[in-house]
Amino acid sequence: MVGVDLGGTNVRACVFNSDGEEAGQRYEIPSHAQNGTEAILDAVAECIGKAIDQASAKPKAVGIAIPGHIDNVAGIVRWAPNLGKQVDGVFRYWENVDIRGPLTKRIGIPVQMGNDANLAALGEYRFGSGKDSATCLVLITVGTGIGGGVVMAPVSLFGEVGGPVVLLGGNQGGAELGHLTVLHGGLDCNAGSYGALEAYCQRDSIVKRALHKLRRGRKSSLPDLVGGDLAKISPKDISDAAHAGDEVALEVWEEVGTMLGVGIGSVINVFAPQIVAVGGQIAKVGEPLLGPARKTARNVAVPSLFKDATIVEAEKGDDAGMLGAAALATEFLRISSHA
Repeated sequence: MVGVDLGGTNVRACVFNSDGEEAGQRYEIPSHAQNGTEAILDAVAECIGKAIDQASAKPKAVGIAIPGHIDNVAGIVRWAPNLGKQVDGVFRYWENVDIRGPLTKRIGIPVQMGNDANLAALGEYRFGSGKDSATCLVLITVGTGIGGGVVMAPVSLFGEVGGPVVLLGGNQGGAELGHLTVLHGGLDCNAGSYGALEAYCQRDSIVKRALHKLRRGRKSSLPDLVGGDLAKISPKDISDAAHAGDEVALEVWEEVGTMLGVGIGSVINVFAPQIVAVGGQIAKVGEPLLGPARKTARNVAVPSLFKDATIVEAEKGDDAGMLGAAALATEFLRISSHA
């Protein structure tokens, strides 16, 4: 199967076997995310074509992870705030855009699609820390924004269920864990709400915390890491400084991890997961972020639920979305064969 991860900067594709092993070379090209639907679909089709050309066998279906509210039944992207086109100086993001039809015509094989975080959770469940056996796995991705996904094994559900299931919600737009409120009336975020987890833990918020501390005269190695240009400070710089013992950087991750822990604790109370995997580029900071998150989650979650939850850095990282998309395509073929 082809697993595709469509992002705001690049689109990535690779052909995978059913066990998650790569069956060909992976490709990554610019996604042209703000150049309009035709340019985006052309980029996706090109990337898929290159992946298929180098695969050991021709795949039978494609799965695509897309950031936004994805209606796979209709083949439509209901809402995707980072994909669209500039019109008269205003960015017109995708709303109710038909993806399956035009893309299928371009590549000639069936297309399945899902929210990027949901599919990343599926990939992490099947091929990463979930070991394809966890009773329940929750994935929280920390990056430009905060995404989330929930995968449950039959034992976590009451009723007749044949295998692990991904929570989509009534209109297939659910599991937006980044928009859990962790401080009512707090900081604003791109969704227009106040006090959401995303407002405190996404990339720009982390950098802003560091800048505020530096502007207050705190001594830190961060200015030296960016040659004195504070506008260049990134979460990676803050991570590097923290691992070198920088007090300001450690404090930033303590504060961010605390808010992340509030969200994780609430998620544990709702889903009682066996695994909470924290993914995305920012999760690579490791313990300076996850340590405070675990501490706070312990104080938020019901004790008996927290005891059975393991909070870890996601194993599959950037590949989780592609793997989950490929798993979605595999499931589509399995269901189709029994129809």
